[in-house]
Formats: sequence, C-alpha cells, structure tokens
Amino acid sequence: MRIVFAGTPEPAVPSLRRLLESRHEVVAVVTRPDAVAGRGRKVTRSPVGRLADESGIPVLTPRRPSDPEFIAQLTELAPDCCPVVAYGALLPQPVLDIPRFGWINLHFSLLPAWRGAAPVQAAIDAGDEITGASTFQIEAGLDTGPVFGVVTEKVAVTDTAGTLLDRLAGTGAHLLETTLDGVENGTLQAIPQSTEGVSYAPKVVAEDGHIRWDQPALAISRRIRAVTPAPGAWTEIGGIRLKVGPVAMVEEVLPERAIEVRKSGVFVGTATTAVRLDQVQPQGKRMMAALDWARGARLQPGTVVE
Repeated sequence: MRIVFAGTPEPAVPSLRRLLESRHEVVAVVTRPDAVAGRGRKVTRSPVGRLADESGIPVLTPRRPSDPEFIAQLTELAPDCCPVVAYGALLPQPVLDIPRFGWINLHFSLLPAWRGAAPVQAAIDAGDEITGASTFQIEAGLDTGPVFGVVTEKVAVTDTAGTLLDRLAGTGAHLLETTLDGVENGTLQAIPQSTEGVSYAPKVVAEDGHIRWDQPALAISRRIRAVTPAPGAWTEIGGIRLKVGPVAMVEEVLPERAIEVRKSGVFVGTATTAVRLDQVQPQGKRMMAALDWARGARLQPGTVVE
C-alpha cells in the first residue's frame, strides 16, 4: 500500500522505522511543526521528522490538519492508508476521508481502557498489572473506533512511564505492520469497542507531578513512576523545587511530610509508611543520589516537604 505516516515523538519512531522496512511504500510523513526545545531553546525537528529526513521521505508539518494546503497535499499524494502513532492533533473528517482504507491508529492501551493522551501514565498510576497496545480505525470520537488487533504487556512494579512506553513502542510497531498487512489483504476486520470498561487518560501536565505526601506510600510511588521521565515528579523544600525520581517503600512510619537523613538514605513520611528517596534533581543541576544531595543541602531538623 501507499501510506502516509503520521507521528511526532520518540515512541512513534519504531513504527515508522518498521514500516520503512516493510512491503508498504511510505510516500510521506506528517509530523508536528518544528518547535523550541532543550536548554538552548533551539528550534528542533520532531524525532519522527528527523528519521524521515534521514530516510529521504518528504515531511509535511501543517500547523493544523484542517489547513487547505495540507488537505490538497494529502489528496495529491493519494495514500491508500494513513497509519498514526502519537501524532498530537485531531484529524477533521475531510482528512479522514482521503485514504481509501482510512487512518489506523496505534494506541498504547487495551481499548476501551485509557482512551486519551496519556494511557501509559494512567495505567501505572492506577496500578494496572496488564496493559498493552491496540490498533483501531480512527473516527470522529476520541479513540472510539473499531479495533483491529491488540498486544498485551505486563506492568512491572519498577516500570516508569518511560520504560513501559519503550517496550510498547516496540511491540506496537509489529502490531501496526501486521494490521496494515491484514487490511490490505482483506483478512482483517475491525471489531467495535465494548461499551463497558471505558476509561480516560487526559494529558499529563507539570502540576500532576507535584507529590502529595498526604497520600499513601503506594499511591505516591505509582504517581512518581507514572510521570517519570516527563513531566517529572517534584516537591518543594523551603520554597525550592526538587525533582524526585522513583522511590522505595519501607515499613517504618514517619510523621507525614517529615524528611530524615540517615546513613542508610533519605526518608520521607507519608499517610502510611515512609518512602526512601533514590535520585533527586535540584534546580539547575543534574540527577544525583538523594543522600549526596541531602548532605550538601544540610537540612535542619524538623524540615518538611511541601
């Protein structure tokens, strides 16, 4: 099939790479416009855009998929199908109608669970033991289209959103390729999603990473892993923000929000048992061992986290 691939961030790269090596012809790539990123605030191409450039594939970067110029370009390309992985913009009906096999999305959850922008983060935050990826036909609703296929993945107790998404990006790429093969051959039919078990995963923002130390240790641990590496978990000590990596739960009980520095580590009290900090990142510095940071910070007795 002639395909136009749509995607933007790093988790979409394995799918594009796999399709470039498949029997299908990638005639163009659609990605979000170049954006300012990094400490240097340089205008940067998206990961998907960079791979397309390296592969000599034309790249389309519409500000809005509804732009007439983009619709004309896509119509001229005449794709048979448009696979999508984390493109980052809603597609209007005139765009959805262009390819004869429509737009097929790879979504990182077992639909209808965790429809929306942040399914992997939501699965970890909720304590799901099993998650996965689904391919489905895009329609007007939010991730509501009929499903072609799924793969499942166990969620490890140490998984962060980053590590889990890396695995799903790999297995999902294979699922997406086999889905396109089946659609082209006519051997695969999409099945409507169940009306039961529907849940939503809204976009994760920086404020979602603010640790609420009045919650149980297990909930805190899950939330930290869910927002790692981005946007990152954080707390404040004396009005100064401190980024916090995944924590370990311990059996000891400390006063809520109290922070204690010992030879064995840095501990913080929660609504249940304490947690031990592993890696932290002070403002303007790199991640470091929590104990090294605490020794340098010279915390006073009675210090609490906010």
